[in-house]
Amino acid sequence: MRVLAAPDKFRGSLTALEATSAIEKGVKKSGGSSIGVPLADGGEGTLDVLGGPNRTTTVTGPLGAPVEAEWRLADRTAVIEVAKVSGLTLAGGPENNDPLEATTKGTGELIRCALEKGAERIIVGLGGSATTDGGLAALEAMGSLARYKGIELVAACDVQTDFLSSADSFAMQKGATPTEVKFLNRRLERLTQLYEEEYGVSVKETPRSGAAGGLAGGLLVAGAELVDGFDFIAQEIGLDEMILGSDLVITGEGRLDKTSFDGKVISGVCRYADAASVPVFIIAGAISDEVFEKVDCASLVETFGEELAFSETEECIERLVIERLKLLSQ
Repeated sequence: MRVLAAPDKFRGSLTALEATSAIEKGVKKSGGSSIGVPLADGGEGTLDVLGGPNRTTTVTGPLGAPVEAEWRLADRTAVIEVAKVSGLTLAGGPENNDPLEATTKGTGELIRCALEKGAERIIVGLGGSATTDGGLAALEAMGSLARYKGIELVAACDVQTDFLSSADSFAMQKGATPTEVKFLNRRLERLTQLYEEEYGVSVKETPRSGAAGGLAGGLLVAGAELVDGFDFIAQEIGLDEMILGSDLVITGEGRLDKTSFDGKVISGVCRYADAASVPVFIIAGAISDEVFEKVDCASLVETFGEELAFSETEECIERLVIERLKLLSQ
């Protein structure tokens, strides 16, 4: 059996790369063949999926202190992951973040660095940010926008949120209080006016412009194309062709619920596989009741118990793969 191992990350347990490896080990032990392709939707893991980092640059972190940001430059294409530059994890999580001061300045510095190093195509994965600054700090750090004429700037977005909905949708997840959310809303409203007056660009109702706390809107001002992160990555790696050459696709993530089917990796994999009439098996740490009976899936927690599911995640994934392939071979 030819298996395509194509999971997202298992947040808090495994990267997408590690989850892919675990699936492939299970396939190998079952006597099958596999192709491994870790996936992302523009959020954490995007850099790894698109080739992995091959350089590090010191830039401004989300709370102002310098950070050593990993990124990639190859064949005049740069890949930057916002989570590794202006990310919530770098800020110490929502409990340690300062949602009013968190800045995208470092992302802008890294984009400018990529340009100065000769990049002609710059891909920015927007998920996992600590920020709701509307992308203004990044825009200012990028320098003269005239320098970006002729540069292909791509913002890979993991949400469809518009600019003015960004704070209401995500700021509290980044540590903001209800009062701070109101302040951030007013800031975003002012920025829509600024961007239109100074740059002639309306970000107000553009789909995806609210990604990364409005950073997508700031990049739109700089001439970026705002794209669906999963579909963009799928096209970059040729996912449709890989699925066509497979008998089974095994994907997964940390928690499977109804939001998993709203533009996330799982929904994208199922959509592509369904178009090719290839079955999909989903492995997740936990699975909500509302989706459990709708898809072919298995829960690590339900199968092995919470302690093993978290402490030996890779081994549990391997065992589920072996059991599933054994059933299919009977």
